[in-house]
Amino acid sequence: MERYERVMPVEGASGLDNRFRSLIQNPGRILKGQVKEGMAVLELGCGPGFFTPEIARLVGKSGKVIAADLQEGMLDIVRNKIKGTDIESRIMLHKCDEDKIGVTEKVDLVLAFFMVHEVPDKRKTLKEIKSILKPDGRLYIIEFKMHPPKNKFDEMVGMARDLGFVEMGRPKFLVSRAIMLK
Repeated sequence: MERYERVMPVEGASGLDNRFRSLIQNPGRILKGQVKEGMAVLELGCGPGFFTPEIARLVGKSGKVIAADLQEGMLDIVRNKIKGTDIESRIMLHKCDEDKIGVTEKVDLVLAFFMVHEVPDKRKTLKEIKSILKPDGRLYIIEFKMHPPKNKFDEMVGMARDLGFVEMGRPKFLVSRAIMLK
């Protein structure tokens, strides 16, 4: 297993949620036009919830966010971050199994930010994501340009196409590769 394929440990959570990162990877800018009021959004691999509050704000009172992560420690950080806020009721925390997302609710959008490279069986995960999406649902994948390497990113996109996903565009962000699929 390559170093970039390992799951970010909870001890590294502070590096995933800080002011410096907000300058480079501004959640509002990344989600602009993708998340709308009333949507159900699955934030897959939410980590410490860097995107979670912004998604909850954008979906509004009639929307829902499923913040899903493999590590209970990451979900605890999100839980503490949103506790007592006006967005808390819009956010459902979900612990994934080691080899399964396990969300049964249909969603309009799955956000997979800097996490697909960590998944051991990408084809299986992409297939499960497809089953979670509503008929017009979209999958938004963003990965760091340095890892995975471009050929691995392209391989993952090829798997998604093989499973019936259709490319809708490739948004441009600093130090990132991104693709929107439906």
